[in-house]
Amino acid sequence: MLFSENLRRTAMALLGTRPEPGSGFSQSLDQARRRLATLSGAIALGIVAILFAWLGDEAQRGFARIVAWMPLAPLLLTPLTFAAVVWMTRRFVPEARGSGIPQVIAAGAHPELARTRLLSLPVALAKLAMTAIMLLAGASVGREGPTVQVSAAIMVACHRVLRVPIGAGVLIAGGAAGVAAAFNTPLAGVAFAIEELASAFEQRVAMLVMAAVVVSGLVSLGYSGDYIYFGVMRETLPVSSVLLIAPLAGIMGGVLGGLFSRMLLGFAGSSHPLIQVFRAHPVRAALVCGVIVAVTGLVSGGATWGTGYETTRGMIEGQTDAPLYFGPAKFLVMVATAISGAPGGIFAPSLSVGAGFGRLLSLLFPQDPFPAIVLLGMTGYFVGVVRAPLTAVIILMETTASRGMILPLFLTAIIADGASTLVCRHKLYHGLSAPFRAGKAANA
Repeated sequence: MLFSENLRRTAMALLGTRPEPGSGFSQSLDQARRRLATLSGAIALGIVAILFAWLGDEAQRGFARIVAWMPLAPLLLTPLTFAAVVWMTRRFVPEARGSGIPQVIAAGAHPELARTRLLSLPVALAKLAMTAIMLLAGASVGREGPTVQVSAAIMVACHRVLRVPIGAGVLIAGGAAGVAAAFNTPLAGVAFAIEELASAFEQRVAMLVMAAVVVSGLVSLGYSGDYIYFGVMRETLPVSSVLLIAPLAGIMGGVLGGLFSRMLLGFAGSSHPLIQVFRAHPVRAALVCGVIVAVTGLVSGGATWGTGYETTRGMIEGQTDAPLYFGPAKFLVMVATAISGAPGGIFAPSLSVGAGFGRLLSLLFPQDPFPAIVLLGMTGYFVGVVRAPLTAVIILMETTASRGMILPLFLTAIIADGASTLVCRHKLYHGLSAPFRAGKAANA
C-alpha cells in the first residue's frame, strides 16, 4: 500500500498540468505529455531492469549447473558461444555490440541518432538477450551498460508514442535511471548523468533526470526492497592508514584501469598488422577470446567466470579466502571479453577486478581492515577505467553502505583519475562512442 501511494503521489506531481504564468492550454498540454512520457518510461525501464537482473542471475546459475554436471564443458561451450553471439551481433544488430553506454553518449551528442536503430527497442532487447547468453557461457560481462542502453531506448519509445520531441535530456534521463535501477543507487544515477552522459547539465535536464531516477527507483524498491548490492561494510581506516593506502590504491588502480582503457581503444583503432588481422576475422577472434575465458576459468576454479559478484561480495563482507591471482586473472578475462565485440557491460567486472587488486594490496597492510582496503582497490580500478570519480564514489558508497569511508574513497578516486589520465588520455566511453557517432559498424 505504501509503495502504491508513493507511486500515485509521484505520478500526480509529474503529471500536474497547472499552466505557468503566461502560458496557454496548448503549452500546458505539451508539458503534461512530456511528464507522462517520462513517468511511463521510468516505470517501464524499472520493470525491465528488475527482469534483466533476474535473467542475468539465472544465466550465471545455469552456467554453474552446467560446470557442476560437466566440468570441461566451458572448453567447448564458451568459445562457441562467443563466436555465435559475435556473428549474430554483427549480422543482425551491430548497434548492440559492446557496453551500451557509448551508444547513449553518441545519441546524446547527436540526438538525431535516437531516431535510428541505435536506440531502438528491438536492438536494445536483443542486447539484453545476448548479454544473458554470454553470462550463460561464463563471459566476464556486466548488465549495467546494457541496462543503460535499453533504458534510453524505452524513454525514446515512450516519447515517440506520445509525440514528444526527443532531445539529449530524454536520453540522459533514461541512461541515468538505468544506472540507478541496475545498482539500486539513485544518487549514482544522477552523478553518472553529470559526469558521463551530459556535456551541458542544465536545470531542466536535471529535473528530468531526477524524476526518472525517482520513479524507476520506486519501482525497484517496490519489488526488490531496500537491498544493498554488495552488502554492508562498516569498517573504517585511521587517518595514518588512509594517507598510505589511498595513494597506493589510486595509483595502482588508475594505472591498471588506464591500461585497460588504452588497450580497448587501441584495439579498436590500431593499424598494427596483427590487430588488423584480428579485426578482419571477428568471429574467429571471438572464438579465441572464448578459449581464453574458458581456460582461465578452469584454471582459477571458476572464480573468473561471470560478473565476479559473489567473490567480490565475499571480500566486502570480510572473507579472505579469495585467491591472490583473482585480480590479474579477472583482468585477463575482462580484456578478452571486451575485445571480442560481444554485447555486455564492464561496470561489474571492473569492480571485481578492483576487488582482486585490493586483495593483493591488503597483504602490505595486514593490521588494517581487509574489506576497507578491498573497497579502495575497487574505487581505484573502477575510476581508472571509466574516469568518473564522483560516480564511482557514490556507487561504492551506496552499494556497500560505507559512509564512514567517504573521504578515503574520494582521495583514492582523485588520485586514480589523475594516474589513469597519464596512461590513457581519452575517456573510454567517449572514445568508444566515436564509431556510433560516425554511423560506422566497426568493433567497439
